[in-house]
Amino acid sequence: MSGSDRRTFLLQTAGTLAGISLLPDTLSAEPVRLAAPTRVGLIGAGRHGRAIIAELQKMPDVTIGMVCDISPARRRTALERASGAEGVSDYRAVLGKADIGAVILATPTHLHRAIALDAIAAGKPLYLEVPIAHIVEDARAIAVAAERGGTLVYAGLQGRANPSYQRARGLVGSDAMRDPVSLYAQFHRKTSWRFPASEPGSEKSVNWRLDPEVSTGLAGEIGTTQFDVASWLMGRLPSRITGAGALRFHKDGRTVPDTVHADLTWDDGVNLHWQATLANSYGGQYETMHATNAAIKLAWTHAWLFKEPDAPTQGWEVYATRQQFFNDEGIVLVADATKLSAQGALKKGAGLPYSSLYYTLADWLACVTRGTAATSAARDGARATALGILANRAILTGE
Repeated sequence: MSGSDRRTFLLQTAGTLAGISLLPDTLSAEPVRLAAPTRVGLIGAGRHGRAIIAELQKMPDVTIGMVCDISPARRRTALERASGAEGVSDYRAVLGKADIGAVILATPTHLHRAIALDAIAAGKPLYLEVPIAHIVEDARAIAVAAERGGTLVYAGLQGRANPSYQRARGLVGSDAMRDPVSLYAQFHRKTSWRFPASEPGSEKSVNWRLDPEVSTGLAGEIGTTQFDVASWLMGRLPSRITGAGALRFHKDGRTVPDTVHADLTWDDGVNLHWQATLANSYGGQYETMHATNAAIKLAWTHAWLFKEPDAPTQGWEVYATRQQFFNDEGIVLVADATKLSAQGALKKGAGLPYSSLYYTLADWLACVTRGTAATSAARDGARATALGILANRAILTGE
């Protein structure tokens, strides 16, 4: 796909799927209390599904009523953690259960479409992991069905519900930051993406991320969320994507690259350089925006503002916590920091008391029980997914 074709595609995607404000309505870092107790059904009990169980168990008004997975071993492991839940192998049993008030979909990406469309048809409020699909057509179909059906479909774009990220987003364009100059993001984690099969004949389904027929690669599975953070901060989609990748470490017969990079460029020339690797862990995962008055670094449970010497002083700075980074001083960005400090809830180093996954699930459940607007609806998930898919395509083709 040429740069001009990719630009046209992105603009068409924006026109089709845009319409939800990128700026969250509220900032909250307190533990969630729901308007009513809620029984939740989980579809997909793999590693991420089990991480979701752990976060839901921190919420006093949530009960995990059902766990669905086609694998008896995964289902059994999840049920050991979700005490009292009913285990099933057919997702339709979850959708048909009257006392299940909301559903979480955490299956492999390429299995999302059919389950999501059935959940929408059943009228079940849905939390949908991102990327929401492995091809753009499926992502668009889910977004359109959600809009037409009037069912809440919440895309799990974790940056948007993160209180520190929301705080940082409010600074973009203000005197604290001024004009964006460039962005950088990375995901570094030395891991395999190849997992042992717990049951005979299941290796391919377990290692779907390494199957080029269905995998969206590092750009789709990881980059989607980080590309969305960048687009959310910029307030619009990029107009050009290029990329490249290679196998640098895991030479075990796989063809999906383990080390990649991509450049997303906006129409005003601002560029995001993103890189990801499964071969090295240095630096972990974070995003940075550089602007004319300051830079912000966002690291999921932590966020900092680094001011330029000639930047004007902000009134709130006198209350801020500062940390030294070699020759730079960072102002810690935490929403409701005064309230959290009074509760003794700030982590050492002024990080958030909960994970980004917790805040995203909490925001979804607030939408379910209070009817509040979603910070990331199906449309947002669809266009973020399109970015990840396009970046993966650019990486594979070297364009």
